Amino acid sequence: MSFKYNLLRARSYLAMVIGMLIAFAVVLYVEGHAKDKEDLRAHIAPSVERPLIPAHRPLSAEEMIWAKAAWQYFVNNTQPSGLVNSVDKFPSSTMWDTGSYFMALISAQRIGLIQQDEFDQRISNALTALAKLPLFDNKLPNKAYNTQTLDMVNYINQSSTKGIGWSAIDISRMMVPLNILVWNYPQHAVEVNKVISRWQLDKLVVDNQLQGSMIDDKTQLISLHQEGRIGYEQYAARTLQLVGVNASKALDYTAHLRFVNVEGIQVPDDDRVSQKEGANTFIVSEPYILTGLELGFDHYSSELAWRVFKAQENRFHRTGIYTSVSEDHVDQAPYFIYSTLHYSGEDWAVITDKGIRVDKLRQLSTKSAFSWYALWRTPYSQQTRAQLNQLMDPSKGWYSGTYEINNKINTSLNANTNGVVLESLAFINGGKLLCAACLQVEQSVSTIDK
Repeated sequence: MSFKYNLLRARSYLAMVIGMLIAFAVVLYVEGHAKDKEDLRAHIAPSVERPLIPAHRPLSAEEMIWAKAAWQYFVNNTQPSGLVNSVDKFPSSTMWDTGSYFMALISAQRIGLIQQDEFDQRISNALTALAKLPLFDNKLPNKAYNTQTLDMVNYINQSSTKGIGWSAIDISRMMVPLNILVWNYPQHAVEVNKVISRWQLDKLVVDNQLQGSMIDDKTQLISLHQEGRIGYEQYAARTLQLVGVNASKALDYTAHLRFVNVEGIQVPDDDRVSQKEGANTFIVSEPYILTGLELGFDHYSSELAWRVFKAQENRFHRTGIYTSVSEDHVDQAPYFIYSTLHYSGEDWAVITDKGIRVDKLRQLSTKSAFSWYALWRTPYSQQTRAQLNQLMDPSKGWYSGTYEINNKINTSLNANTNGVVLESLAFINGGKLLCAACLQVEQSVSTIDK
């Protein structure tokens, strides 16, 4: 078929593709041509020892085995609806974990774990499911859904006709894979449009800050609140830029930045009160590693991420305990924890979403260690990743981590851990996942021609 014919067949979604490409190009231009403004750089001085991001390279035979194990989690947990369980055999998912599935799928395709026809079918099935989801307050995706029925649910997967609210940060994470699809796999642009055209994305931002919603358990009234703290805020705001939603205050790393000393390193902290509007103020690896793997570091995120990594390395040198911490699922109550560098005046606190301390659940995090291994291949990051070998089950995926207190395996199998493992390996193989250089022209044209 001629190229002209292919363009004619593609006309139903070219307008959307062009619009999103323009938005993405604007973001790239702004980031690439930003002036060295003193009001930002003066606050975040560069660390002399911070290394460059390593050049991408083909995966080794051993790394491909790691990738296959991570992908097996998604094979085992894909529902007929097209969505994937957040946790093994538990038919529920959040928008954050659905984003993890999409990123795992894109990563698996890029490193050659799955063929194009399987990729396209899985993407179409998942997008079809997203287009069917009932929306909270008829505006935006609910915080959780049953992956079998697509019903709105609460966090313990009980059906909720009204829903429980939306998370601006979780929804923002979905913008990364959806933009990758339009940018690199435009044959899915129409399906992407069917999803996000239903979402009132402007409701995610008020006064240039992220806005979430929730329902009061007693009154059943909907309340709106500022959402996000340093690290998460900037990651989410950058992703919303890709679809033309401005959250400039949330994008600014210095707006609420303060530094605290953790293991001799001045690490980034948020100056806002913890638990204000239901938000905890803590320092974890997650937003920094995802920024690097998916969007690529800029000057500010690179420096702050390096400090978060270096403090963890310094703890190892002080204690002899391999340290790589973040938010994670665990295999016992409360089932989800935030393992922090610093929280409420205490270093290395582990907390629940309510701020309750559960330090006995501190673990060496699989996804965190894999990410640092991908982003900075230092002797410490390589040694830390090597501690994870016992956590791989080729028939199930990667377990969440090992508990410090007794070195036992945290047997939680979940989408976020295995998704980030795949993202890390795809990053090693080809660099950041959202990039113009990843454009696959031949694949796009040949797929349109089918």
